[in-house]
Amino acid sequence: MTRLRRCTLPSPSGLREVQLTATWESCILNHMVQFKGSGLDDTFAAVSDPTRRGILERLGRGDQSISQLATSFDMTLTGMKKHVGVLEKSRLVTTRKLGRVRTCRIGPRRLAEEAAWIERYQHMMEARFNRMEELLARTPEEIP
Repeated sequence: MTRLRRCTLPSPSGLREVQLTATWESCILNHMVQFKGSGLDDTFAAVSDPTRRGILERLGRGDQSISQLATSFDMTLTGMKKHVGVLEKSRLVTTRKLGRVRTCRIGPRRLAEEAAWIERYQHMMEARFNRMEELLARTPEEIP
């Protein structure tokens, strides 16, 4: 049942109380979604977009200006600046300005933390599948 609730949520200026039409659980969920943020989150968010992955591939072959990248992806300069900004926030790309040209290059982040997380997740899933295989091997076949 949905009803009017008051939730206390953090904001930059401190805690503030807001009135929402929702259950208490959804207030907690909204808080979690709105106030996330770690290096791992920033990196996965950055590489979740195919355009940003394409930018990283191009920069892997050499430095390029934002104008060159925008032309390559048939995108406006403003759109490309936003993509580059996301990549900069995750430290996957750095930029430097010389005169009127902003040049992009691969950043210092080496993705070791992300690779370790993926490896742990992969081991966990493999262990679950192995347990399921063992269970199926012990279970008699039910289908005639």
